[in-house]
Amino acid sequence: MKAYQQGWTLRRRVVALLGVVVVLLLGLAAAEAAVAAKNRQNIDAVLLKTGPLRVQAQELMSVLLDQETSVRGYAVNGDRSDLEPYREGVQREQSLVTSIRNLSADYPDVGRSLELVEQETAQWRAQVAEPVITTVERAGPAAGQALITDATRQQFDGIRTSVNTLQEEILTVRQETAERVNSTSNTLVVLLIIAALVVTTAGVVMLVSLDRILIRPLADLVGQVREVADGDYRHRIEGSGPPEFRRLADDIDQMRMKIARELDEVREARERIEWVNGQLQKQAEELTRSNRDLEQFAYVASHDLQEPLRKVASFCQLLQRRYAGQLDERADQYIAFAVDGAQRMQRLINDLLAFSRIGRLTTGFTEVDLNKVMGDVAGQTEAALQYADADLTWGEMPTIRGEEPLLTNLLVNLVSNSVKFRRPDVPPKVHVSARLVDGEWEISCRDNGIGIEPEFADKIFVIFQRLHSKDAYPGTGIGLAIVKKIVEYHGGRVWVDTDADEGTTIRFTLPALEADIEAAKAAEAAADEDTTDAAEPAAEGADGDPADGGRQPDGEAREEPPAEADRHGTNGGMKETVA
Repeated sequence: MKAYQQGWTLRRRVVALLGVVVVLLLGLAAAEAAVAAKNRQNIDAVLLKTGPLRVQAQELMSVLLDQETSVRGYAVNGDRSDLEPYREGVQREQSLVTSIRNLSADYPDVGRSLELVEQETAQWRAQVAEPVITTVERAGPAAGQALITDATRQQFDGIRTSVNTLQEEILTVRQETAERVNSTSNTLVVLLIIAALVVTTAGVVMLVSLDRILIRPLADLVGQVREVADGDYRHRIEGSGPPEFRRLADDIDQMRMKIARELDEVREARERIEWVNGQLQKQAEELTRSNRDLEQFAYVASHDLQEPLRKVASFCQLLQRRYAGQLDERADQYIAFAVDGAQRMQRLINDLLAFSRIGRLTTGFTEVDLNKVMGDVAGQTEAALQYADADLTWGEMPTIRGEEPLLTNLLVNLVSNSVKFRRPDVPPKVHVSARLVDGEWEISCRDNGIGIEPEFADKIFVIFQRLHSKDAYPGTGIGLAIVKKIVEYHGGRVWVDTDADEGTTIRFTLPALEADIEAAKAAEAAADEDTTDAAEPAAEGADGDPADGGRQPDGEAREEPPAEADRHGTNGGMKETVA
């Protein structure tokens, strides 16, 4: 409570509690490590010292018995082969004594018992075994048996007693070591229990502290926030608990006030939007009425207005034919002006009607083969091409989604313009090509005509914009406006390529089919993989071998100038030449 009054933060409280727990656990861990090391040392002593000592002591007793039996057998039989166990026993005894001495370095009682066994064994060997062996070799078995008496047997029994004493000392040491192992193991278990109690106590204290300083203030804050979320934006949020929660409550309250202000603004904006929507609805209704009036006007223009124009044109032409030469020259000129004006008015009305119908009277998008469209364009412009002695060629054209009549009208307008704006005494050449650029088909119509100045490149697509007088180049000035509207209706864009070296190049884009885009990506990936293989044909082409003039390495159509198109023809043999 004192810490709370002093304003301890939640982090400070948690860190303090965790610090105490960590210090206690580290102390317990250090104690457990020391006890575990001692326990391991005692276990090693049991397994690696006292156990082998006990086994080797028993083996030492067996070796000594073998020596005594071997000496007595030699004294009876006089056969030197009976001495082999004795010789081997002596060597094995020395090895066992050395091993026992090394293992009992930390046990002085065992060392002293081992020294006593060594002394008694050496005395028995010097006083009994060696004399018996020597006597049998010199005087025979009977003399050797005479040396083996009850005294010699008692002397060997003393050795056996000393070995038993050694084994008892080893067993005592082993029991003491085992007791130390039990003691350290119990101590280790106690330390583990204490550590578990410390962890459990710390967990309980942590849960109680978190409930008091975290869960309750947080639950209260959540309740207040939910009241605000339910729509009571005027409810003031007050925090409790650690300083972080109080600061969080203040921040949330500031956010609440900001949201309340913004909601007021949103309500005002909604009212304004509803008013604007009402105005837009009225404008939409007015626009609908206007569209109906426009459709009615288009109907009138296409039917009612053209009827008197046809009469005016017909009677003016009748006057021109009947009274030509009967009136003066000026009267003939006036009649010609009237006929020309009526005919131009008819063409203008028809073009305006066609312009207004683009995108309004639709047949729906389908897949359109532009190769077929170009064939239709060649047929529709055949008369103009023959009159101008013009050549129309085109490359391999794609298939796109669109309206075939509109696309045909688009290309007819472009080809007609290219033929119309030709240079004097130069046969027109028009070439249409396509290439895939960034998921769109870029289609180009290039000619060798008079060209367009860069400053007029944007004006030619504006309706009724003309760069030349009607006497020099006839027309209504609406053809390229129709082109632009058709292109934009299909989701593309159109522009004039001002970098063309000769004539005029008009480019426009149309969305490509997904299959064409995927095929182009696959071709690019294949080209990247075969870069090394493609370098060799390129080198051969540099030496003089002809390259494919109609295709690029990535499979896209290559754009050609009209002169080259005339020389190479078109892809697939498609060429329209009218002369």
